[in-house]
Amino acid sequence: MKVGIQLFSVRLAMKKDPLATIKAVADKGYRYIEVANHQADQDNGVGFGVGASEIKKVLEDTGAQIFSAHIFPFTPEIAVSVIKYHETIGTKYIAHPLDFFKDYDEVLRKSEMMNKVGEIYTNAGITFMYHNHFHEFQIFKGKTIMDIMAENTDPKYVHFELDTYWTLRGGQDPVETLKKFGTRVRLIHQKDFPAEYQDKINLIDPVHKDNIEVTREYFRTVVDPKTFTEIGTGILPIQDYINTGNAVCKSDYIILEQDHSLHDELESISISMESFRKFQGIEW
Repeated sequence: MKVGIQLFSVRLAMKKDPLATIKAVADKGYRYIEVANHQADQDNGVGFGVGASEIKKVLEDTGAQIFSAHIFPFTPEIAVSVIKYHETIGTKYIAHPLDFFKDYDEVLRKSEMMNKVGEIYTNAGITFMYHNHFHEFQIFKGKTIMDIMAENTDPKYVHFELDTYWTLRGGQDPVETLKKFGTRVRLIHQKDFPAEYQDKINLIDPVHKDNIEVTREYFRTVVDPKTFTEIGTGILPIQDYINTGNAVCKSDYIILEQDHSLHDELESISISMESFRKFQGIEW
């Protein structure tokens, strides 16, 4: 797998100067870039009002490439507009970055929408994926939300971008989860968990115990920024994830996504790069 970076890791810098930030990220050695656009109903590109020609110029100057994009909202109408932009810059993957599910029936409804959107992207030569957090491992009618989605979406049109950190925080073994979803895993997201907060790893058991509906607001209240750390400075067996991804998944990239850090954003991604380079089974 090649090592990529999700620009959500440097979102504050992106807000100030997106083109300069992309250049800085590429200059540090991250040449495979995944963007995050959570306002695709207003901006069909990489976000921040950046035009396709501007992005192409930066990519040509740095030798970097945008291979993937997080796009929200996800609807058939938005997908058509997004495709026009991303075909221009060569994006090969589109991920639905985050959703919330009240109950079993809502998972089915949103799975149906993912099938529709995924078919549109697939027909345009773009792989469509769902990116998980911890709450997709909540159980409805005896099955996790991830399993319900997998069973009710067409594997031709809907794949997964598995985040190993969030999978662990959902009470699952990321290695076994990678094996379970196998070739439907098309990209892997990676971060690390600090040793001093091990008692806070599992976020899903309280949800099941108290039958909590995981809303966006609830999610924000239980996610502690201190429970994130840079690649290689925490307790996650990242080499095992790389080995498993290479062996059983159809993932060409493993992507740094640093949700929170105690460091400056650009310093943070430099720390992760230093450790990432020590692992086997990846390339730059």
